[in-house]
Amino acid sequence: MRYSIFILFPFLLLSLTTSAQEKWDLRKIVDYAMSNNISVKQGEVQAAIAGLVHHQSRMSQFPVLSFGGNTSYNSGRNQDPTSFSLITQSFLNAGLQLQSSADIFNWFSKRNSILANEWDFQAAKASADKLRNDIALTVANNYLQILLSKEQENIARVQLKQTQAQLNYTRKLVNAGSLPELNAAELEAQEARDSANYISAMGAVAQNILVLKSNMNIDAAAPFDVDVPPIESIPVEKIADLQPDAVFALAMKNLPQQRLNEFRLKAAQKRAEAAKGDMYPSITAFGGLNSNFINRKTPIFLPTGTFSSTLLSPQIDIGGTIYKVNNPNFAIVGERGTSFFTQLSNNFRQQVGIGLSVPIFNGAQLKTNYRRSLYDIKSAELQQFAENQQIKQDIYQAYNAATVALEKFNASEKSVSASQRTYDFAQKRYEVGMLSTFELITNQNNLFRAKLENVLNQFDFVFKMKVLEFYRGQGLKL
Repeated sequence: MRYSIFILFPFLLLSLTTSAQEKWDLRKIVDYAMSNNISVKQGEVQAAIAGLVHHQSRMSQFPVLSFGGNTSYNSGRNQDPTSFSLITQSFLNAGLQLQSSADIFNWFSKRNSILANEWDFQAAKASADKLRNDIALTVANNYLQILLSKEQENIARVQLKQTQAQLNYTRKLVNAGSLPELNAAELEAQEARDSANYISAMGAVAQNILVLKSNMNIDAAAPFDVDVPPIESIPVEKIADLQPDAVFALAMKNLPQQRLNEFRLKAAQKRAEAAKGDMYPSITAFGGLNSNFINRKTPIFLPTGTFSSTLLSPQIDIGGTIYKVNNPNFAIVGERGTSFFTQLSNNFRQQVGIGLSVPIFNGAQLKTNYRRSLYDIKSAELQQFAENQQIKQDIYQAYNAATVALEKFNASEKSVSASQRTYDFAQKRYEVGMLSTFELITNQNNLFRAKLENVLNQFDFVFKMKVLEFYRGQGLKL
């Protein structure tokens, strides 16, 4: 008995600690999980990325405009970038360019790419909604598992208390000499088994809470406990109102998975049209503004007032007499250059034109891309069909499971009632010495198992019904 108390002490301390904390109901759990679950956050990031891709593709419709500049130091024999003459002189060069281009017609390839990205964006948002729905259903199941484990813990605690009461009563009779020591020993062994069951039940509660906290993205060490409504107060639709064919029809309209598949199919179709447009000629317009500057200086020549002639000087014939023409002599008196802005103005050039691009041969890349896009459409159609079939199968299986769970629950209630009456009779016979301790323990264990099975069947039925309500589009309510 003392060992049982020491073993149960940590769990009792944990229970006292969590009882002072705020308790979470299902609505609060679902809302928190849908906002903080890691998978949901990752889905939101992917949707944001798809939104950026869509925005960028829309902006690609506008003309491209870029400005560039360069500067360089040149030496040796080069071409003057302003006069385009060959010079042998070191100089510093600078150039400025403003370029622009725009698509005029490309067989709607760009427009279809934009529409494909838009459908991808809608699909990413639908995928994020699907993740929220999935995590909502998951944490609802975790919540019901906690309620079930808490109910099993209560049953195990009552079982332990009953065994302890019987042990105390039997010990008094043994001490008085009315019963042999064997009766007390058998009950002590039963008490040890009941203590182990109780500890396991409390451990199951703690484990299920940890699973729920993980799905909610809550620190495992943070205090946490759930609100426990009576299982009888959980609203459940009539199973007759949840016929699988009607539920499936509503699921096709309400589930984000259907929107996701539809958007992916539309994106694949637009991407195929864009790939087809890439195989045809495209027309673009382009234009540019350019100018250059060079810091090369030119010498300044002034006449010296003297004249001279050379062998190459021109000659004239006057009356049969040949005279050489003297050339004036010049001297370099300095250097001069043109200012930066003057050169930019003098060297200013403009360009405008239309370009035509005709794909002739590129290793069948464009044709392969188009054929692959057609297969992507087929794959999206098959994916949509397969998931629709899976949802339909899940709904029919959930309906069948709910029907079976209801029958099992009704049967287990009868079993609990019969086991309780049997145990009550056995208790009375044991008290007057007409029943052995072993037989009493057997009846007690039968009642314990019947109660556990009844609770399990009840929660199983509730969850199966909640799945049907979820597919029907009613959300999750407890």
